[in-house]
Amino acid sequence: MRARTASGFSVVICVYTEDRWEDILAAVSSVHAQSLPAVETLLVVDHNHALLERLEKEYKDCAEPVRVLANAGPRGLSAGRNTGIAAARGDLVAFLDDDAVAERDWLHHFAAGYADPRVMAVGGRTMPAWASGGRPHWFPEEFDWVVGCTYKGIPAGKVRVRNVLGGNASFRRTAFDAAGGFATGIGRDGDKRPLGCEETELCIRLGKALPDAVLLIDDRAVIHHKVPVVRERFGYFRTRTYAEGLSKALVARSVGAGKGLESERRYTTRVLPRGVLRGLRDAALLRPGGAGRAGAIVYGVAAAAGGYVLGSVRARRGGGGFTVAPIAPLPDTGPDTGPDGHEHRHVRENGAGGESEGREGATQA
Repeated sequence: MRARTASGFSVVICVYTEDRWEDILAAVSSVHAQSLPAVETLLVVDHNHALLERLEKEYKDCAEPVRVLANAGPRGLSAGRNTGIAAARGDLVAFLDDDAVAERDWLHHFAAGYADPRVMAVGGRTMPAWASGGRPHWFPEEFDWVVGCTYKGIPAGKVRVRNVLGGNASFRRTAFDAAGGFATGIGRDGDKRPLGCEETELCIRLGKALPDAVLLIDDRAVIHHKVPVVRERFGYFRTRTYAEGLSKALVARSVGAGKGLESERRYTTRVLPRGVLRGLRDAALLRPGGAGRAGAIVYGVAAAAGGYVLGSVRARRGGGGFTVAPIAPLPDTGPDTGPDGHEHRHVRENGAGGESEGREGATQA
């Protein structure tokens, strides 16, 4: 049976590789430093037995409530999130990327949004932390979603949106009871190609299940997301924009092109043309990167469109699809009381990491 729900946030951090060890520790530390304490932090390990055991050892005697869980589903971010949702004790579930750190009032600003009972999800602002020390001159702010960050074109302040962005978001636990969890087979489920859109599909599905639901972004809820050097290169930009088109085709097939592409139409017809004009103006004024930014915007649109067309063709031929399952509570091994008097729970599912050989599942951009 499910543990009694507590008032407050369960924070879910999905992890998959020991290469991000220091990043994972920094992410957890930022949760522990919140001005509004979380009920718990859930570290969901994606089929990596060595990392699972290392994290269990790291947080065994932690004074803060940390639980280490194995991904109970197939490899990938969506199944990992669903595992965290199923185990969460909080009546609110927040998600933080494993290579990001949250500012001190992150959860406090999320909580403020839930004063309205109609609000089912609150997202925040994700700022890029460029590994090279600064934004590449050619990289347009309008495409910061490529590296998992808030992009130019999202209104400032607290605004109602179609969907929140998964690496910096929160939901009422009841939202998943109504709509189910994240779809597997649409986002990053172990494929080398950096797919996405699983949070978009979920939020649209949530709106259909609960027509009066309100979804917000509050840009005061800030996290800083690490952007490694490899993702600062044009090769990654090219691959990611094409993959976005593939993912959008799956979303449109599921929820219809009207809802699936509603925000994208406004973005493409209003935000991006202004970005191209700014880039060309900067080029005319001999400012660095202006022509590159304008060119990157044009290329990014073309790549995403190409991916969308190919993804639509594949979907019509039955070559694409995804699965949405209800969130089922995980069996719990029961509390272990550590020497500090705090409970430590370790939940293992489906052999918990017995599949550590091979490439680990990819996490969100």
